[in-house]
Amino acid sequence: MTAALLNRRVVVRELVTPRRDLVCVAGLGSPAYDLAAAGNSPLDFPLWGAMGGAAMVGCGLAFAQPDRTVLVVTGDGEMLMGLGALATIGAQQPPNLAIVVLDNERYGETGQQKTHTAAGVDLAGVARACGFPHATVVRTMAELVDVREHVHARAGLLFAVVKVSPDDEPRVLPPRDGSYLTERMRQAILGTDRKSTRLNSSHLGISYAVFCLKKK
Repeated sequence: MTAALLNRRVVVRELVTPRRDLVCVAGLGSPAYDLAAAGNSPLDFPLWGAMGGAAMVGCGLAFAQPDRTVLVVTGDGEMLMGLGALATIGAQQPPNLAIVVLDNERYGETGQQKTHTAAGVDLAGVARACGFPHATVVRTMAELVDVREHVHARAGLLFAVVKVSPDDEPRVLPPRDGSYLTERMRQAILGTDRKSTRLNSSHLGISYAVFCLKKK
């Protein structure tokens, strides 16, 4: 008998508990709503666009803040748009970065069309081939707890695919102004004593994440 698929909201809430100083990047769409439902922390950076960019934004933050754990929570469709990021991250090996893909095998934002993972594409296998020392597929809550413990213990670069139900959840919308989200995270990480540099949301990018949030 096939095990029941996990609920994405429960998965994300489990991953970020206890929150402490965990920095989270959420891919566009449902992962951003799931993260907002778990608390909408100032240490959250939800992407409202830039499909395929979540992993690299997380990578930039991990290098900029080596003493913090950075968790990227994204979807299978978003990750499929940015597979090249896995090669870069695998080559660079940031030890404080974890990427968790909520794999419902669907493009939820455009009508629930099937993604390539529904046809058998193995994202964990791709990550493993790119050099990730820890790459796994999660199907049970017990396996999810192991991933959460790995993330919070900062036990090395991690890639996990969590098989979740394609059922829709009520949308919990995070803030969507890019300048505000960047400044909010800057203040949460660096404090308010540092002079603020604001850019328009259209200028936000990986280089800005690294520049603005690099360790003092």
